[in-house]
Amino acid sequence: MRLNEVEYNNAQPVEGYGPGFFRIGGEVIQGPVITGAEGPQRWGGFEDTAPLLALAGQIDVLFVGTGTEIAHLPDDLDRQLQEAGIAAEPMSSPAACRTYNVLLSEGRRIALAMIPV
Repeated sequence: MRLNEVEYNNAQPVEGYGPGFFRIGGEVIQGPVITGAEGPQRWGGFEDTAPLLALAGQIDVLFVGTGTEIAHLPDDLDRQLQEAGIAAEPMSSPAACRTYNVLLSEGRRIALAMIPV
């Protein structure tokens, strides 16, 4: 069996998460977070649309971790993302972290916005 080292380029994978936090690139971030090619940044949650809309043209898909359980995106946020041409995939935050890490290792143009568990 041949093992290859995973390279993430400039983006950093999600290393862990827990009640109210995420660990990305060795940094613990409390509360909601966005991460992608530009690195992690705090996020204000579903009402904070500006940093998500700024991703238009830079990514192929935005994974949205909705917390412990999968939930629909708020209608206004979903509409704004669609109008900006951003494909959003809501899922539970644990599933979003795993999916993001796998696709990131494949060099995909993706971002992740997540609400803590």
